[in-house]
Amino acid sequence: MKGIKVLFFTLFLAGAAAEVIDAGAISRFQQYLQINTAHPSPDYPSAVRFLESVASSIAGIRSETLEFVPGKPLLLLTWPGRDPSLTAVLLYSHTDVVPAEPSKWSHHPFSAAIGADGEIFARGSQDMKCISMQHLEAARRLSAAGFTPDRTVYFVFAPDEEIGGKDGAGALAASEKFREMRVGVVLDEGLASPGEEYRVFYAERVPRWLVIKAQGAPGHGAKLYDGSAMENLMKSVETIRRFRAAQFDMLKSGEKAEGEVVSVNFAFLKAGTPTPTGFVMNLQPSEAEVGLDIRVPPNVDIEALERRVAEEWAPSSRNMTFMFKQKASVVDKHGKPMLTVADSSNPWWTLLEEAVKKANGKLSKPEIFPASTDARFFRELGLPAFGFSPMANTPVLLHDHNEFLKQDEYLKGIEVFESIVKTFTSYKHQHKDDESRAEL
Repeated sequence: MKGIKVLFFTLFLAGAAAEVIDAGAISRFQQYLQINTAHPSPDYPSAVRFLESVASSIAGIRSETLEFVPGKPLLLLTWPGRDPSLTAVLLYSHTDVVPAEPSKWSHHPFSAAIGADGEIFARGSQDMKCISMQHLEAARRLSAAGFTPDRTVYFVFAPDEEIGGKDGAGALAASEKFREMRVGVVLDEGLASPGEEYRVFYAERVPRWLVIKAQGAPGHGAKLYDGSAMENLMKSVETIRRFRAAQFDMLKSGEKAEGEVVSVNFAFLKAGTPTPTGFVMNLQPSEAEVGLDIRVPPNVDIEALERRVAEEWAPSSRNMTFMFKQKASVVDKHGKPMLTVADSSNPWWTLLEEAVKKANGKLSKPEIFPASTDARFFRELGLPAFGFSPMANTPVLLHDHNEFLKQDEYLKGIEVFESIVKTFTSYKHQHKDDESRAEL
């Protein structure tokens, strides 16, 4: 009986200690969420200081701050591995978030308030401050348990992903510093999953932001004539709308997944002659513009799409011009589609499946990410990169009002990353992905 009491008391103490550890992890997550890193004025310095302070309490991790562009700090943490001949694992995240409208939220978007069902409400709770902190908390627990990785682990917290990533991940990937890091595999963000399985992404649609401008002679508001700027633009808009509808039909019918179709959405329409109270109503404008957010899967014939733009959407015969405001690459440095092999021929894929399974999770069928992430900068170098955010049983709320992540799912995600770090860094074999590093 005495032995049973001792065992019960030991288990009680272990449970109490675990609760304290979990409470600390939740508290640190809330503190990070409360730092306003929303555009157009993200508080990057405060975010970096906080992350540095968290990292400083984890044994074995070194930190340095890089500024490829002044005022846009990138925090790089290094957990040295025992075998420097092996390529490194990069756990990547970004520090910025999109703006929020406080009046549309049930809790202030930077309060990190906890709801009745354990929801942590905050901008960035899903996209992607949760991943940043889960990476650090996983390292904290592993380090405290005496684990030392064989492969070096890098943790990157970069700025500006939400506005294209050029001055953050883009600058890092192009730097001599990155070449010195000898990264062999990258994990970046994914999406929440409403079901039991975790979603994983092996590629993504890249942005092609397009502005089409139509020109024509101005005319009286009552005059009917051919070739006005607005008439030409509306013909273009209708042609684009039909293309969009055809792509959307394939998605709605289930013929293709969201990441497999070309998405085209109208971002702005600009025309008219303004006045202090509105617009001149009896004057047809000489110029009109439309802005389009286009996202292209890696397996689409990009040259054919650009011909369509030139010949059908903005033909010069209708006095129209076009310009791509952003024209991200769809192929890597070797001219291959920017995607990561997600089958048993890629050891990193097998290791990811194994690690998630060890943490009592399961991966869904690999997908093409429907939007864009900073992973593309690393895939462009030919590196394997997966998008993965361990959030199951969670609605997809990135960029939405009342973005939240439940405490239990956040804590479970830490366990998943513990398993991934252990599995990835303990893999000692070299393979073609490691060898390809010599080409960078």
